[in-house]
Amino acid sequence: MIALSLAEIAAVVGGQTHDIPDPSVQVTGPVVRDSREAGPGSLFVAFVGERVDGHDFAAQVVAAGAAAVLASRPVGAPAIVVEDVQTALGALARHVVRRLGTTLVALTGSAGKTSTKDLIAQVLQRKAPTVWTPGSFNNEIGLPLTALSATEETKFLVLEMGARGLGHIRYLTDLTPPKIGLVLNVGTAHIGEFGGREQIAQAKGELVEALPEDGAAILNADDPLVRAMASRTKAKVILFGESGEADVRAENVRLTDSGQPAFTLHTPSGASDVTMRLYGEHHVSNALAAAAVAHELGMSAEEIATALSEAGSLSRWRMEVTERPDGVTVVNDAYNANPESMRAALRALAAMGKGRRTWAVLGKMAELGDEALAEHDAVGRLAVRLNVSKLVAVGGREASWLQLGAYNEGSWGEESVHVSDAQAAIDLLRSELRPGDVVLVKASRSVGLESVAQALVGTGAEGEVAAR
Repeated sequence: MIALSLAEIAAVVGGQTHDIPDPSVQVTGPVVRDSREAGPGSLFVAFVGERVDGHDFAAQVVAAGAAAVLASRPVGAPAIVVEDVQTALGALARHVVRRLGTTLVALTGSAGKTSTKDLIAQVLQRKAPTVWTPGSFNNEIGLPLTALSATEETKFLVLEMGARGLGHIRYLTDLTPPKIGLVLNVGTAHIGEFGGREQIAQAKGELVEALPEDGAAILNADDPLVRAMASRTKAKVILFGESGEADVRAENVRLTDSGQPAFTLHTPSGASDVTMRLYGEHHVSNALAAAAVAHELGMSAEEIATALSEAGSLSRWRMEVTERPDGVTVVNDAYNANPESMRAALRALAAMGKGRRTWAVLGKMAELGDEALAEHDAVGRLAVRLNVSKLVAVGGREASWLQLGAYNEGSWGEESVHVSDAQAAIDLLRSELRPGDVVLVKASRSVGLESVAQALVGTGAEGEVAAR
């Protein structure tokens, strides 16, 4: 974070200083909420969780060198005490971002946010110092913490924005007002909470409504609900996609023998060829979104294409590909799942597995509400249509729907199997995998299927589900 004195921070957040001998002491390190990350000059934010109260770690973080604690009560150590810690954290982020004047890029969408954010970051950092959201740290706590990691040297701040209801993105854009806003897609992720795709579109569109007149709204030309958001912004509109009407588009899209996308990138400043290191055709849209942002910020088609071709995955458990010594390929895409990302991952598996035996180890897609049965059934059917060799459905009711969809799609469905939990899946795979097989592991975060992939590649506990 930029250096601020404890007195300045107290004034910004409307707090009172307690047990601070010298209010001129500066916070020169990061703002953290995990006591293990506290170090010299840091500011520790004490949240009260369901199982852990951050206030209990006040003495520990100060001993580690933290300048003070942002707290909701006195802690017997240097502290700035506020009525609500989350509100105070947001106020501090708003102050720092507006003081820095960095170019803020915000993005949202139902699927692909984190992968696209990682691509944008890798492209922009070739141009100037860039700070971006780690992982999917995209809510009312993670976003201000990310913003506070920017410094005077930061030219671009790339923030992923998530939403679970109307008003969430509006709140985040008030904390960190974007100059460029990107909307990737409107799918069915969290549809059970929103009530329908139109409500999801309403929520995602809050991002473009927050843009200034001299800003840019970057919208997916291939998604009608996103494209319609052009009427909700006063900023200029840039379209990306495979549509011929897109300002930034892809032509000659194809997959390499290993399942990596290649295409010709067209921007208003020229064209250049891209061959990505990531896996799956769905990354073409993500790459075009990143390219549209980079073009708006002054990068040439050649610079963008080179950066996209060299970009990798910065966030764990998102199409992580590991080649075992015995020739088995493990694709760990277990961080999260929704119908759109599940279909994309299955298509990537089919492309990677040409001429090889393929396994889809799948679990529950959460928060689908009344659509849950139909969506799980459809994923099971798609696995059959893509000629995936074997489906391993892991878990309870939703897993049974996956298997039922595969079984009802045709005789291949007899190759599907329903197992109770991750350990059962590990045992099955260890007994039946053969050299050359390709294994995809994917489910919603709550299922914890990353333990299956970790066990297969040797990063989990031997013979058991890796501890979480």
